[in-house]
Amino acid sequence: MKFDEFDLDPRCLSVLNQMEIETPTPIQEAAIPVALQGTDVLATAQTGTGKTLGFVLPALSRLAQEKPRRNRMLVLAPTRELCIQVESVVNVFARALKLSSMLIYGGVGFGKQNAQLKSGCDIIVATPGRLLDHMGRGSLRFNDLETLVIDEADRMLDMGFLPDIRQILRHLPKERQTMFFSATFAPALESLASEMLHEPERIMAGAVSCPVDTVKQVLYPVRTEEKSGLLLKLLKETEVEAAVIFLRTKERTDRLAKTLKKSGYKATALHGDLPQQRRQRALTGFREGRYNILVATDVAARGLDIDEISHVFNYDIPPTADDYVHRVGRTARAQREGHAVTFVTPTDFNALGTIEKAVGRNLPRETYPGAPRILSIWSPPGARKKSSGRGRTGKRMLRRR
Repeated sequence: MKFDEFDLDPRCLSVLNQMEIETPTPIQEAAIPVALQGTDVLATAQTGTGKTLGFVLPALSRLAQEKPRRNRMLVLAPTRELCIQVESVVNVFARALKLSSMLIYGGVGFGKQNAQLKSGCDIIVATPGRLLDHMGRGSLRFNDLETLVIDEADRMLDMGFLPDIRQILRHLPKERQTMFFSATFAPALESLASEMLHEPERIMAGAVSCPVDTVKQVLYPVRTEEKSGLLLKLLKETEVEAAVIFLRTKERTDRLAKTLKKSGYKATALHGDLPQQRRQRALTGFREGRYNILVATDVAARGLDIDEISHVFNYDIPPTADDYVHRVGRTARAQREGHAVTFVTPTDFNALGTIEKAVGRNLPRETYPGAPRILSIWSPPGARKKSSGRGRTGKRMLRRR
């Protein structure tokens, strides 16, 4: 199938031709015809599968057919970085259709955003918190809203945005089209989806429950206090083109970035406490190659649209299998080969067991002299039958720890 087989506005097709994009991805092929009909969409789509075009093309094609009014489309995204990424796609097509778009996110002053809102625009891409700030000030209303898009819905819930989203919904027209995109679909999302959507078309495309085969995954057993030394050793021995190193806390992210800089690496930090200008400078520098190592919290796990990441290092093991999949998914984009290295301490066995159960196998360990022994609480079903005695002993050992 080609894009010109959809009933899209010809100006959208012209832009796609200029971008040399001819064939839709699975999520685009499934979502576009449904969205063009004005039907609500409930889609499970992995980051990096092209879902942005899946809602931008049909929504803007429909907007272009209606008379101009203010704030006719709202896209909610969990982070400033994802908002900027989505709006950059929206803007290209909006200009071709004589529509206007703007960004609303925190970390910057209200002045410029207020001025844009007074001028009026068709499409707003926003984070929930700053959007509510504007709504509370009376500078923003959605009386003419036609389309609402919730992007990365599961991450919204993870980041505690559910109360904000519910508050926003109370101020939106009931008669609207709603498109709901999530990389995973946990039970907590079902309640939110039922509140927002009316007889939605359920789409599952591009969603994966484990990393792609082109990602080489390996575990390194390590004690917490030895992590930085092991990382420096691996970086010295490995040809790293571009790497993202994930940690859990902002303070340790800053500390590790400084350690890497002192050791001569082109590293920068990215986390939620940085001012927006510094965050954008870090991302731009990483994309343009001024830095080849990005030390980040999970704020970068989704919405970081960079194809050339050769390595992902889980300096801290992620707490859930979904987070592991999303972190690892930053590498091996566009059918390239990627490498995912995860540091595992003796106290990480629960998180490790959850990840290995999700991917359906024990991840290979790289041992070295003095490495701690890491037990796993999960083993493949066949292995349990063959060695049930050892499995029971292992569980008793874990409980004693």
